[in-house]
Amino acid sequence: MIISSILIFLVILFIPGCAKYNSMVDKQENVEKQWAQVENQYKRRLDLIGNLVETVKGYASHEKETFVQVTEARAKATSIEVDPSDLDENMLAQFEEVQGSMTEALSKLMLVVEAYPELKADSQFRKLMDELTTTENMIAAERQAFNEVAKAYNTYIRKFPNNIVAKIFGFDRKGYFEAPEGSDIAPEVEF
Repeated sequence: MIISSILIFLVILFIPGCAKYNSMVDKQENVEKQWAQVENQYKRRLDLIGNLVETVKGYASHEKETFVQVTEARAKATSIEVDPSDLDENMLAQFEEVQGSMTEALSKLMLVVEAYPELKADSQFRKLMDELTTTENMIAAERQAFNEVAKAYNTYIRKFPNNIVAKIFGFDRKGYFEAPEGSDIAPEVEF
């Protein structure tokens, strides 16, 4: 009688525990899927930047230092490997640092472009710039979506009794994308 009561009690605990575990797996997979979307947009950005650099080189061949900076930043951005199962704050900060240097190099390239009105009038260049603008918007949207699924996952694994199941099976908190330092300050515009 006591053994059967203990077995019934364990079964009663086991079934909800399995459901919670399965929900955590689903939410973790959503985070990893959304991370893949973020990476896809950054990859698209890198591909576009390579084409953009080649187009600008045709007009501004003497701007070698800027091209080297963009090429080095692009190489660094392609070299970072992110494990979607380990998306903590440190990993996302490293990823963001590399992407920030890419954005900075791209800004320098855009300054070079300003000196060449014929380049800005070039249809291939305009098309690449339109695609780059679209890609930057898509990156922002995918980052926001990532933060939303990461929040849902983090909230779920922290709630009781889910936190017990999460701790037993090693479901760890995921990091969030954050705005870069200084992004809360409006840039100065001078005419």
